[in-house]
Amino acid sequence: MSEPTAEELEHARLKGLGRKFFAPEWIFIRGVPSMKFLPEEGPMEIAFAGRSNVGKSSLINALTAKKGLARTSNTPGRTQELNFFVQDGDFEEGIPPLALVDMPGYGFAKAPKAAVDAWTKLVFSYLQGRSTLQRVFVLIDSRHGIKKNDEEVFDLLDKAAVSYQLVLTKADKIKPPALAKLEIETLQKIAKRPAAFPRIVSTSSEKGHGVDDLKAAIMYACHLG
Repeated sequence: MSEPTAEELEHARLKGLGRKFFAPEWIFIRGVPSMKFLPEEGPMEIAFAGRSNVGKSSLINALTAKKGLARTSNTPGRTQELNFFVQDGDFEEGIPPLALVDMPGYGFAKAPKAAVDAWTKLVFSYLQGRSTLQRVFVLIDSRHGIKKNDEEVFDLLDKAAVSYQLVLTKADKIKPPALAKLEIETLQKIAKRPAAFPRIVSTSSEKGHGVDDLKAAIMYACHLG
């Protein structure tokens, strides 16, 4: 059996830190329907983006080990606000170290144009103007792969120079060889995108697979290690 590489050891260390970091209670603090309701910039922020019904809320619930923290729905487009979550507790200077932001899903076909335009303005204004935003994790359903509207979001993030990393969701729904192939294909598709972080995280909120890997990725993105 070969010795673990330095990269493997570092990843294991970050996973341990991530488990410890996410262990305290998390709470919902605010839903933001427009930019004027944004909380003042304070903690670092990690945002989650993705097509409607990709599993953002379920993944946040898995990260925080709190069922029902982020509201889940089988109705695409239900989340129409930026939802902010932080750890509950006392912090130095009163500022928690990190906020998680559940962004409205994109790509819903049945929403009125005015609703889609309002969503676009809210989300893109947030992405381009939030100095505390460390990284956007863009969720991709492993059963479907990257779609055209995912690529449109990649284009915007590249243009705004906002760091983003892809997360494959519902990875338990496809066979391991197919998942391995999808990971390679997905990395190839984003290889030349300037703001894309060159690693994929595969997850299953239902089974808990990859959740610790995502915690490690968040630790790395926020320099919390």
